[in-house]
Amino acid sequence: MKRKILVGDDHEIVRHGLRRLIETQTDWEVCGEAASGREAVEKAQQLQPDVVVLDFSMPELNGVEAARQILKILPRTEIVMLTIHNSERLLREALDAGVRGYVLKSDAMSDVVSAIRSLLQHRTYLSPGLSGTLVSGFMHASAPQPSDRLTPREREIVQLLAEGKSNKEVAECLNISVKTVEVHRAHIMHKLNLASLSDLVHFAIRNKIVEA
Repeated sequence: MKRKILVGDDHEIVRHGLRRLIETQTDWEVCGEAASGREAVEKAQQLQPDVVVLDFSMPELNGVEAARQILKILPRTEIVMLTIHNSERLLREALDAGVRGYVLKSDAMSDVVSAIRSLLQHRTYLSPGLSGTLVSGFMHASAPQPSDRLTPREREIVQLLAEGKSNKEVAECLNISVKTVEVHRAHIMHKLNLASLSDLVHFAIRNKIVEA
């Protein structure tokens, strides 16, 4: 039986490149593709892949938040996180979320197959392109970040608002009421001491919740 891999990236050309690379392994198949973090969660629940390859920077739900939701539904599924960021904080967030594969996009063509193979054996894989300083820094306690104060649902709402969605569009996306969105939004602004939507967007960019 072939092992099933789900690929999530918002760039079609990247998804197709990953598909071609993954399917060079005769015992693997790409069972589906997703163009957003939310779609990745939905397809993971539907297809139950062995491994999900996720870009960190995706619309609607970034890779770390998508990974949290996937692993809550499918705790035995493994996640490979692809990212352009050689960042100690993002590595910590990914590993804290349960991600066991972390690959720099600059190394993806050489490292993705090795990462998937390691994860299928339930072994952690960190891209060799990660600097020794980065990994060493992660091994020591990192200072808490402002985004750590947000709940998973609050981080979802921050991302959607920062992407330009209205309260109504956020409510429809999350299947909650507009009033609930408004309450969450007020709590977020108070918790982070933000005064405006512009402040919230800048916060989301600084904390890599969305890309600039």
